[in-house]
Amino acid sequence: MSDWLTWQIVDSAFPTGAFAHSYGLESAWQQGEVEGPDGLRRFLRGAILQAGHATLPLLNSAYHHPEDLVALDEVSDVFLLNTVANRASRIQGRSLVATAARIWPTEPMMALRTLSQATCAHVAPLSGAAFRTLDLPLGTAQRVALFGAARAVIAAAVRLGIAGSFEAQRLQHASAAWLEEVARRCGTLTVDDLAQTAPVVDILQAGHDRLYSRLFQS
Repeated sequence: MSDWLTWQIVDSAFPTGAFAHSYGLESAWQQGEVEGPDGLRRFLRGAILQAGHATLPLLNSAYHHPEDLVALDEVSDVFLLNTVANRASRIQGRSLVATAARIWPTEPMMALRTLSQATCAHVAPLSGAAFRTLDLPLGTAQRVALFGAARAVIAAAVRLGIAGSFEAQRLQHASAAWLEEVARRCGTLTVDDLAQTAPVVDILQAGHDRLYSRLFQS
């Protein structure tokens, strides 16, 4: 594995479909819970923390024990009670594995795609299994997941008009300290540590389908 592979995966051109999701930001913004730079900053920090406690435990467990992927997928399905978040996780999980199988059509990756077609295909455990299959080091895989969560929120903020491009990039730079802290705190978490740290955002995101107008799927 080389750094080139990591940069390819985190590149916005890598087609996983994440651009279609705001991770609850659109709903929170329309309902007046995100106002101005400070509101966006708080939302982003909460999203990073949530990724650390809700994504990394499943990613870590699937990375260490890919044979338990089906069981971990079922845990993810039960954990995501929010219908909108549950649906988004399935869409992104299938997209990730389908994309990886097309780009790296190795026997293990094709087997992973076949397995995902018989499950709910949630993105967190599938990310762990897929990144292991690509020989991405676990620490790098964790950072890819955390960076992806932060970048998705920031990109959505720009498209929603909450922040300008330069302001968004300053916020992305500032988020490095939060990402580093969450990576350190959550790097050893397992499925037994799975937790919901942003219940208000979860409730707001659940109302996404009832918004009068929507730019994103979630």
